[in-house]
Amino acid sequence: MSFVAPRRAFLAAALSLVPAIALAHGPSRQKVVEKIEIDAPPAKVWEIVGNFGDINWLPGVAKTEATGGNTPEQAKRKLTLSNGGTIDESLTKYDAAAMSLSYKIDQVDPKVLPVNNYSSTITVTPADGGKSTVEWKGAFYRGFMNNDPPPELSDEAALKAVGGIYTSGLAALKAKAEGK
Repeated sequence: MSFVAPRRAFLAAALSLVPAIALAHGPSRQKVVEKIEIDAPPAKVWEIVGNFGDINWLPGVAKTEATGGNTPEQAKRKLTLSNGGTIDESLTKYDAAAMSLSYKIDQVDPKVLPVNNYSSTITVTPADGGKSTVEWKGAFYRGFMNNDPPPELSDEAALKAVGGIYTSGLAALKAKAEGK
């Protein structure tokens, strides 16, 4: 008895579904990475960004309410934005010796920030001449998780929003750390 013909028919049928599956996969994970050099020692910069509960250096944040200090999985913060929107975040990793912290967004209205499943890491490293380099990187999905998103919830909108936050945030951090 030969099973070659039935296996070939099954394989052909399975392979015919691949294009349909590929088209219906939904959004792809997006990534943003921004870096800035700051004319201040790493310890001074880390003193500003290393406290998860205090993000007063970030433009657009009117108020921060925090609990849990810098303890991963316990530290939480609620950001109230200047426009009235809110973002709830949790600290996922914290390494003071490596001057790095990671966090995720637990809840945000996509009208406030057009992302889903957002996670991010901020790291401070030494640079030449006693300066610092700060890298802020994030990964996320767009605000609309199905196919054919409206423009305001598209990949492009999510990339623009997160990139804008990182760029303006790092510029403000630089100004604060350098005393300008």
